[in-house]
Amino acid sequence: MIIDGHILAIPRPNIDTDQIIPAHYLTSIDEDGMGQYCLSGMPDGAELLARVPDAAILVTGENFGCGSSREHAAWALRDRGFRAVIAPSFARIFLENAYNNAIVPIVIAPAQLAAFAAATRAVIDVDDQTVRLDGGAPIAFELDALRKAFITGGGFLPYLASKIATVRAWEAACRK
Repeated sequence: MIIDGHILAIPRPNIDTDQIIPAHYLTSIDEDGMGQYCLSGMPDGAELLARVPDAAILVTGENFGCGSSREHAAWALRDRGFRAVIAPSFARIFLENAYNNAIVPIVIAPAQLAAFAAATRAVIDVDDQTVRLDGGAPIAFELDALRKAFITGGGFLPYLASKIATVRAWEAACRK
């Protein structure tokens, strides 16, 4: 899986889920349309998104996705067009929601943040676990193997659905 896209850099730490999508928009369990509210909890969120309207990759500071647990944050990012988030660290619940919703969470060293924030475009190879900034040399990153399967399979539920035949075959074999 390749993600080739423009970067929106917001190199701020502690961007919380209420900045990603404020609680008053959590009135639906339908993930479609959540992108219109993406980053609306930030005073300058609309301006930031307007700088790179076709951004597919978000670069942020440490502890991205902290705050309250809400899958809507991942939905809003994905619906807005983001396919990856690059940060020095993620809040654990956001990390799980990103994997479950096929958003690639890439952890980078804090010292690398400036290079990522200064880049305009990146090519992420999820299978090889590398990212190239503006056509430069590949930079390696790590992904959990099982959760990587969620990303390449379209998210947790599609991944799980793809295993139904395997589970049924195992169940049949156990009955023998």
